[in-house]
Amino acid sequence: MSIVWKGVFPAVTTKFTDKDELDFDAFDANIEAQIEAGANGIIIGGSLGEASVLTDEEKIILLEHTVKLVNKRVYVVLNIAEQTTKAALQCAKNAAKCGADGLMLLPPLRYKADEEETVKYFADVAKSTKLPIMIYNNPFDYKIEVTLDMFEQLSVYKNIQAVKESTRDVSNVTRMINRFGDRFAIMTGVDTLALESLFMGADGWVAGLVDAFPKETVAVYRLAKAERMKEALAIYRWFLPVLELDIHPKLVQYIKLAESVTGLGTETVRLPRLKITGEERDRVLGIIKHAVKHRPELPAGSWGIETEAEVDVTGIS
Repeated sequence: MSIVWKGVFPAVTTKFTDKDELDFDAFDANIEAQIEAGANGIIIGGSLGEASVLTDEEKIILLEHTVKLVNKRVYVVLNIAEQTTKAALQCAKNAAKCGADGLMLLPPLRYKADEEETVKYFADVAKSTKLPIMIYNNPFDYKIEVTLDMFEQLSVYKNIQAVKESTRDVSNVTRMINRFGDRFAIMTGVDTLALESLFMGADGWVAGLVDAFPKETVAVYRLAKAERMKEALAIYRWFLPVLELDIHPKLVQYIKLAESVTGLGTETVRLPRLKITGEERDRVLGIIKHAVKHRPELPAGSWGIETEAEVDVTGIS
């Protein structure tokens, strides 16, 4: 099994009703908007998806629902964020059984594993499944860095195919390419460094604010890869104040608020998270509404479902 790790892969939010149940109507509307905009894959159960407060049963239900909904129009990738190897192996097994196309894999949570332990954790999951794997390298939030030497050890596992590069050091894109060539696809994972990373050679973008602004996100990606730098930069400069909502501890609340403003979701979060209120809400809402008011006109062909001639770019048929 393989994934073409290129294009925009939204890390989607999980929608909830006021009764704290999965809201499939809101979820489906957002997924369709991502596909219409030209997304190449959907990542569920990530940090933005409030994975830490989803039950195992809910993750399976959400995955099965998403696989059925997209019906092979885009890839479906399940995030694995577990504390134990046993739980991660079970999650990978569930993902394959339920029809996921691939996995995004974090290091062990809570326990700060050393290099040997982290490599073994990744290797054990890789050996247990045929699904393609993208390693999530985010030492800023998860305190474990996957170093170049660790990627060297992991390179023997053919299904470890990509990295979500979230070290917040854009030079790491160049380091990966210099060390490994095209062995690992590089997916930029920090919205505020996305354009810079694409200019440095990243293959794709695991995006957050795409949940509220799908067409603009895809346009930035496609224009950058087409080397239409001035056009990409113009949109990115408009986008940056909103993209900065992605690098805050309350990114879930902020992005869900943005989704509600653009008509692609609701503000509803699961406890212990609370909707933002007061001055904080006014400030974030001001940023979002200013962006909506001044939305740029997107160049023709910079977003949308790709034509048959472009199928080979995404690998989706």
